[in-house]
Amino acid sequence: MVRVGVDESLSDELLAGFPHDAEIVRVPRNLTGTVEVDFWILPFQRRDAAEAFSHLRGVKVVQSMMAGVDWITPWLPREVTLCDGRGIHDISASEWVLTAILSSLKQFPLYRDMQLGEQWKGQASVSDGFLNESGAQVGQYRVLGDDLAGKTVLIVGYGSIGAAIETRLAPFGVQILRVARSARQAPEVHAVTDLRKLLPEADVVVAIVPLTAETRGLIGATELGLMKHGALLVNAARGPVVVTDALVEALAAHRICAALDVTDPEPLPAGHPLWLAPNCLITPHVGGSTPQFIHRAFRFGAEQVRRFIAGKPLENVVTEAGY
Repeated sequence: MVRVGVDESLSDELLAGFPHDAEIVRVPRNLTGTVEVDFWILPFQRRDAAEAFSHLRGVKVVQSMMAGVDWITPWLPREVTLCDGRGIHDISASEWVLTAILSSLKQFPLYRDMQLGEQWKGQASVSDGFLNESGAQVGQYRVLGDDLAGKTVLIVGYGSIGAAIETRLAPFGVQILRVARSARQAPEVHAVTDLRKLLPEADVVVAIVPLTAETRGLIGATELGLMKHGALLVNAARGPVVVTDALVEALAAHRICAALDVTDPEPLPAGHPLWLAPNCLITPHVGGSTPQFIHRAFRFGAEQVRRFIAGKPLENVVTEAGY
């Protein structure tokens, strides 16, 4: 009988698909003694995960339900197999990215702020200076949004979520540029060493890389300076992938726009300059948080347990690269 550790408050509904020859062990949030488990499922980014692990005995596999495991690798012993949630987030995270892009281009945050202030402004009343207006669109016909069609979107981190983002962008008639750790073909993916060369070509830059030593600070002052005037940076990766001070400076200078689901620091404290930075949309790390995601996650977890019991290779085993 394989002992599967889960959070003490986990709904029975999410455990319905687990094999009958698995013993479900509910792990208390406030552990004082020790608990024996073979396979530990971490559904979310538990701040007390390292402390909880210190009370567990016999752990052979830790299964994270999150795509990023940078918060686990510092304390998990190397002899314990770590699996991530790659693929589980594809739908919810890619839908967030598409929504963030469209909301930013159509300036929904601006219009929401105007609605809260009971202001009806249109045509020539407001301008962010990003649109080059001439001819008939000047003045009365000036618009405050932009079209996605015809834009060039650079996806930085072309894994399963990156591919899902491209699928959702395809109907909008955009050109896609792809960057990953190493170059490959079919489709064409550039190596990360080409990032600076590609940035000036992009109207939208989407960061969706895992946080590793190589990606920390990947987008800093130099990279932001290479982006087109008025280009949109979407960070759906991890906050430290983008250098916060450089981002604040670029936003304050009205050089770029940003849509952020992650920040550095996180949670973003009250009074931080990012909160009031112009042309910046912020959501509190909710890109993957949907009810459907939770069900997908535990269906995957159940399948991983079945593989473990059957002695089959596990999916999504994290390598030395950190993902």
